[in-house]
Amino acid sequence: MRAFIFPGQGSQYIGMGKELHDTYAEAREIFEEVDEALGQNLSKLMMEGEADDLNLTENTQPALMAVSLAVMRVLERQGGIVLRDTVDFAAGHSLGEYSALTAVRSFNVPQAASLLRLRGQAMQRAVPVGKGSMAAILGLEIDEVREIALNASSRAGPGETCESANDNSPGQIVVSGHKGAVAKAIELATEKGAKRAIELPVSAPFHSKLMKPAEEEMRERLDAEQIDIPSVPIVANVTAEAVEDPEEIRKLLVQQVTGTVRWRESVLWMKEQGVTEMIELGAGKVLTGLVRRIDRDIATLNAETPAQIDELLTKLKG
Repeated sequence: MRAFIFPGQGSQYIGMGKELHDTYAEAREIFEEVDEALGQNLSKLMMEGEADDLNLTENTQPALMAVSLAVMRVLERQGGIVLRDTVDFAAGHSLGEYSALTAVRSFNVPQAASLLRLRGQAMQRAVPVGKGSMAAILGLEIDEVREIALNASSRAGPGETCESANDNSPGQIVVSGHKGAVAKAIELATEKGAKRAIELPVSAPFHSKLMKPAEEEMRERLDAEQIDIPSVPIVANVTAEAVEDPEEIRKLLVQQVTGTVRWRESVLWMKEQGVTEMIELGAGKVLTGLVRRIDRDIATLNAETPAQIDELLTKLKG
């Protein structure tokens, strides 16, 4: 059994998508669809812009989706790949869940681009710059980090909160919340024996209760959106289990804004169902690395460049 997985924020870099754009008409179609949907030359920003502009979350989110879907469309059009005959599950990390849902035809590309633009803007609006923070805690397990976050919340300033945001892999947990509480969590994690505890260069405290205003914005928008039955089941961040019902998908996407990204559990759940191979489509290979740390028995491959796409097509048709 096989799963396609789609990267999230942190995988972006200037130049991503350029080889795809220059090589495949199908990829150029995707970038043009996204640019038109957003009324912005996002593809030019991705390929030759400034990193500070690309790293604005309202740009990062649709840009990463565009690269993933460009790879997907090349596989379908050039390689003749039919998704439902090729994979058993699809999953994405945070914004990557929208990429996965687009790959399985629950959303179309312009729809996903618009949703991700709003998602990025809503997340940035939810908390004033400088008030929130996130930190990676390396070398401790999820239960230890949850306890640290709870203690940090109680020992930081009045009303300050900190919570686990991403359960990425064994020994790699991200916390999110008020700046003071996250700083306290870094201090406590270091005392607890973490290998590293470092503040992340992000613009907002994603996947925390502080994102509640963004959750409400996304609820309102998603309530008005058409969501179709996915061609293959999606493994949701919030539940770490497969979902196919459009109304359940809608609900989970809303919850995802403030909820923990349960990536480690999602990978293990797919393995329990019989998945032996996970293929990352899009920029970089962050998820490929996480899967290897979660379970080395799962075979991994990433496809972003034309050479990697050719390698993947040979494997899928072999």
